[in-house]
Amino acid sequence: MPESVRGTRALRLGVCGPVGTGKSSLIGLLCRELADRLSLAVITNDIYTDEDARMLRAAGVLAPERIRAVETGACPHTAIRDDITANLLAVEDLELDFDPVELILVESGGDNLTATFSPALVDTQIFVLDVAGGGDVVRKGGPGISRADLLVINKTDLAEHVDVDVPRMVREGLAERDHRPVIALSRKNPDSIQALKAWVLTQVDSFAAGALVPQDPGPMAPHGHGDATDAQDREGHHQHQNVPAGDR
Repeated sequence: MPESVRGTRALRLGVCGPVGTGKSSLIGLLCRELADRLSLAVITNDIYTDEDARMLRAAGVLAPERIRAVETGACPHTAIRDDITANLLAVEDLELDFDPVELILVESGGDNLTATFSPALVDTQIFVLDVAGGGDVVRKGGPGISRADLLVINKTDLAEHVDVDVPRMVREGLAERDHRPVIALSRKNPDSIQALKAWVLTQVDSFAAGALVPQDPGPMAPHGHGDATDAQDREGHHQHQNVPAGDR
């Protein structure tokens, strides 16, 4: 992206993940932590309501006019990946109305493990899971888990109540992501909040320096069924079946 464009708009940070993982509360947390350092704005996505935007306004995390809602009218991933027009217009309106804006947080509507943002909409993105979804969810993969810029395992203070091993989830997340960053987050753990805050500020600084290149997690992530040996055995079996009986 040309330097002139980078100098005239905000860093756009996408936050996506399944329903109920705590995306809105994470955005609220970031607003509280960063509002004294950065000029912020928020876009929320819901299918038929502006519920998330109203919740954030009521919480007082930012001036109400800096929080705007997009009603997607369709599956949430459509508006963040397939046709980003409504979100892009909302983002650009915020940039014009509150210039200069340094960081715009774009929250996806709750979706499934396949939801990711188009790099034409956001510059960097967080995928959010929570421990209540089960300790095995991180192993299920998908483009957000595998290749978002940051994976947040949220609500870790609930782990003991749902019998989830958080350190194991983090280890498996790092393995699934080829050691891209993973943060285990709890609003009751100041160190985890500082880790999230530091990651976001690093993204802001990288963007301002012209060094942040948006990455596309893609609609698909690498996946397989069984191990390589099983796959080779199956391939050999199919080849054997296709050889005429007289040639075996």
